[in-house]
Amino acid sequence: MPISPRIQARGIQLLLGGMMARVHKDLRFTDVPKRTESLRVETGAGPVTCTVYRPPATGTPAPAYVNFHGGGFVVGRPEQDDHICRYIAATAGCVVINVDYAVAPQRPYPAPVTQAYDVTAWVAENGPANNWDGSRLAVGGHSAGANLTAAVCRTARDRGTFSPRLQIIDSAPLDQLSDPATKLSPIAKPLLSPHLMRVFTAAYVPDPADRAHPLVSPGLADDLAGLPPALVITAENDRLRDEGDAYAKALDAAGVPVTHRVFEGVDHYFTHTGPVPAGKEAIELMANALRTALTT
Repeated sequence: MPISPRIQARGIQLLLGGMMARVHKDLRFTDVPKRTESLRVETGAGPVTCTVYRPPATGTPAPAYVNFHGGGFVVGRPEQDDHICRYIAATAGCVVINVDYAVAPQRPYPAPVTQAYDVTAWVAENGPANNWDGSRLAVGGHSAGANLTAAVCRTARDRGTFSPRLQIIDSAPLDQLSDPATKLSPIAKPLLSPHLMRVFTAAYVPDPADRAHPLVSPGLADDLAGLPPALVITAENDRLRDEGDAYAKALDAAGVPVTHRVFEGVDHYFTHTGPVPAGKEAIELMANALRTALTT
């Protein structure tokens, strides 16, 4: 009797949780101090805990950047992005809100999308009480978190609520409909296997009818005009590279300002596992793009 996707996802959650929280020792930015506090945001899909990273004091409220971690919508470890959040807060001069959104199989779609959007809307609306400038807002994420970023930006556009100045889409799964076996890599054993990807999708989107929805598969949407400017990062050896490249082209064709960078010779999650030079360059690219978008 086959093991259900839900049980498989729970096993992966337990197995990969600790592993994903481990970042390459030379990517940890141990020289960058940590100024954090915790806050709790009520959303339409339950309360969400966020870690707030503060930049060095400037005297005026800093802009805000909302970050969504990766993990295939199954691994809930926001601390895996601690190095990126610390670096961005210190060098881009913005308050970083790192979101501990709900994960599958316990909380499948649409709960993570609802939480991601509601937290970002709350950040946009509640700047004065929290000493940040919610009118200067960006949103971004890594892997599954980049998918949520695209969903947040799409929802904000459709509702006419807030307008992020930048969205960072890093190594995103943007097509949850295609069979993962058709997503190829130039290397023999890339980090993401078709089996792992299938387990993630089945846990996050248990109803196949939802898998083509634009909030699940933003790369399949054909109405991208009016979305925020984007920084799209893809990795040459990542099975998700082609859909990321295609999304960058589609955004550009729809008139959205796009910076697209393909990092050569690296695989999925290289901003966490290395190689270190490419990881640092990508994180610096994110920080520079945020500083430019949020301070000019």
